[in-house]
Amino acid sequence: MDRNRLARGDGGDKDENASVYSFGPLMASLDSVSLAILLGAILVMAGILSSLLALRFGAPLLLVFLFIGMLAGDSGPGGLSFSDVQNTYLVGSAALALILFDGGLKTRFQSIRTVLAPSMVLATFGVLLTALVTAPVAKYALDLNWTEALLIGAVVASTDAAAVFLLVHAQGLRLRPRVGATLEAESGTNDPFAVFLTLMLVELISVGDSSVWHVVIEFLRESMLGGIVGLIGGRIVVAALNRVALPQGLHAPFVTTAALVIFGVAQISHASGFLAVYLAGIIIGNRPTRAHNSVVTFLDAATWLAQIVMFVLLGLLVSPQRLLDSVVPAVIVALVLMLVARPLAVFLCLAPFRFNWREKLFIAWTGLRGAVAIFLASIPMLVGLSKAYLYFDVAFVVVIISLLLQGWTLAAAARRLHVALPRAERGPRRVELDLPGQLEQQLVGYPVRQKSLFLRRGLIPSWSKPTLVIRNEKILTPAEAAPIAAGDYLYLLAPPEKAEALDRFFVEMQPMASPDPHLLGDFLVSGEITVGDLAQIYGISVDPAAAQLTLADYFDVNLDRAPKDGATLPLDTIVLVARNISEGRVNVVGLRLPEDEEKPPSLTRTAALRQKASKAWSSIARI
Repeated sequence: MDRNRLARGDGGDKDENASVYSFGPLMASLDSVSLAILLGAILVMAGILSSLLALRFGAPLLLVFLFIGMLAGDSGPGGLSFSDVQNTYLVGSAALALILFDGGLKTRFQSIRTVLAPSMVLATFGVLLTALVTAPVAKYALDLNWTEALLIGAVVASTDAAAVFLLVHAQGLRLRPRVGATLEAESGTNDPFAVFLTLMLVELISVGDSSVWHVVIEFLRESMLGGIVGLIGGRIVVAALNRVALPQGLHAPFVTTAALVIFGVAQISHASGFLAVYLAGIIIGNRPTRAHNSVVTFLDAATWLAQIVMFVLLGLLVSPQRLLDSVVPAVIVALVLMLVARPLAVFLCLAPFRFNWREKLFIAWTGLRGAVAIFLASIPMLVGLSKAYLYFDVAFVVVIISLLLQGWTLAAAARRLHVALPRAERGPRRVELDLPGQLEQQLVGYPVRQKSLFLRRGLIPSWSKPTLVIRNEKILTPAEAAPIAAGDYLYLLAPPEKAEALDRFFVEMQPMASPDPHLLGDFLVSGEITVGDLAQIYGISVDPAAAQLTLADYFDVNLDRAPKDGATLPLDTIVLVARNISEGRVNVVGLRLPEDEEKPPSLTRTAALRQKASKAWSSIARI
């Protein structure tokens, strides 16, 4: 080696230095990658930790992630220069697909079946009407032509499911069933139509040649193909989950990647990928599958992380200096959207359906804009339209105002309009374990609380079976552990789709208010009246085992889910109707007599029956 160096006459120092210098650019590139990973992880971690502050002080959580991205950008203290719209669109598409899939996975078809018609009208005609009403304001406020103004309307027309239900959950609201189901179904299905409308308008602006029939045909084709891909894809995933023996822990990643495969296949086929993944989620979520609970838990974390990354990237694209040029007209567009366009669209679309004005007003006010609007606004930037950044900036301002104004007042609006009750008690900690070899039952575990319905009344649904008890770190059978005491952990066998319905038996019960004396003596009775008392008064036959149950207990035992307003149960020839719910328990029960279902009873018979009931209830009240 030394002879070679001497033969060259340079001692070899030059080559060694050149070798060292040649590694300089490589090391710099590796350092930049490592730095990007470090900063990205710090940003995501900061977003997760910031959620504690946002939830504690009631701030709309999604804004925190946007502001973190803005602070990290080139206009903020972070100084990161980021303008990669293509990767932002890629991440946004995957994130939105997972969010919609997760929403479909948690949607119980029987809960939205009754509101499918109004939800679909809101998701299509509602989005179109919102865009049409917003467009004239955008045209004159932002000095755009009609097509560009309509594109602004399309970008901000759809509601954001993640924003709506994140804030509803964070503010402790329990929405009335019909209102909650309508918002759930609309938020999950209006995104595909908004994406389609945005793409059609971008194509019209870019190409400059289109027709109404072309738009209608494209919409029908994408919707039908997207529905077919979603239905077939969902069924294939269900079959694969139940028939392929995947190693433990791989079921959730398999379903998550399958959702993205369904989305990709639909998009490549020029179908609606977002509609496909939402429908696939509904198919998978409403069929018995292996590892269902681990899949839902994994997707909760995946969609949460997807939202964080999506909002941080969108925040990085924002330029505060550029926003100043369009902030005033953007605020005007936002206010018209929230106060005029959305309410008008909701009231017109729900006019044929039986919603009262309070429900319509709340649905209109809950049309929050979130990441979907900013994601749609990135499409013009991706294809390089003129004024592309204007669409993005307007959407950003609309989202900020919507989350601030509507997000902070959501709970107050729900209570003022009487469409929701405060969730005073969080559900019990539920543990769900899948049992290999079958799909009909799973093991569901709860800590037994002192004031729980199970411990105080000994109530448990007939479709569940206590299997084991854990006490002082010892595993016992229910017979060995009898009587079960507070502090024990009880595990029961129950169908997976009914597991959540067990929660109300293990939550702390609140003291029951005294029945309203004005309700006694009419066809409304207190939920604390026993079935036996009711049978004695009205001369009906009941099971002796049920005679000692209160009417509230009777609903709890015989319903396979938490009781809701209007829920009915037959009791011999009488039908019990839940008329008032508090803390998940029936406070007031309506009695539907046999004559009520067929024809109005005569005045004489009704008066006699009411008089008889009044005397009986009065005697019970004195006792």
